[in-house]
Amino acid sequence: MAKYFDVHPENPQPRTIKTVADSIRSGALVAYPTDSCFALGCQLGSRDGIDRIRSIRNLDDRHHFTLVCQNFAQLGQFVQIDNDVFRAIKAATPGSYTFILPATKEVPRKLLHPKKKTVGVRIPDHAVAQALLAELGEPLLSSTLLLPGEDEPLTQGWEIKERLDHAVDAVVDSGDCGTEPTTVVDFSGSEPELVRRGAGDPARFE
Repeated sequence: MAKYFDVHPENPQPRTIKTVADSIRSGALVAYPTDSCFALGCQLGSRDGIDRIRSIRNLDDRHHFTLVCQNFAQLGQFVQIDNDVFRAIKAATPGSYTFILPATKEVPRKLLHPKKKTVGVRIPDHAVAQALLAELGEPLLSSTLLLPGEDEPLTQGWEIKERLDHAVDAVVDSGDCGTEPTTVVDFSGSEPELVRRGAGDPARFE
């Protein structure tokens, strides 16, 4: 049965955030809010967490997982970025964008796209997500909380708790956080490719 945490959307309670972060370090899979919609998150190296996210979302091995990072310095540890890409991404973060980039050796092989050796990264503009990342001190391995066969992500904490009570270990709820997933831009080729139009303005990458 999932634990339910009601967190203030702008000033998240430090004690609650620490409790959630400690559970993630212990292997928990959590549903948490971001600036685009709810996401599933676990510790970076958690094989069990990866398998559970794949199971909940019915994902194959070509799906790009996302490393949700606190800041640009952290993001730079896990992906390779040249100067032009650096400027483009820096101007759009924090925000509702996911960027697909070549991964560094810091990224567990199980997270990589099998052919491209790439991974998704993002920096959210959301107080609760930022507080959780600050407490963790490392990225959260994440995926949009979009269930198989459904067109929109789940948006209500109580509904997530009800429907995924035995599939996740905790639900962090700070009220409505939107229904639109991030805009996804693939920077792994010679030109940026818009993979998905979402909450972030795609115009700057077209």
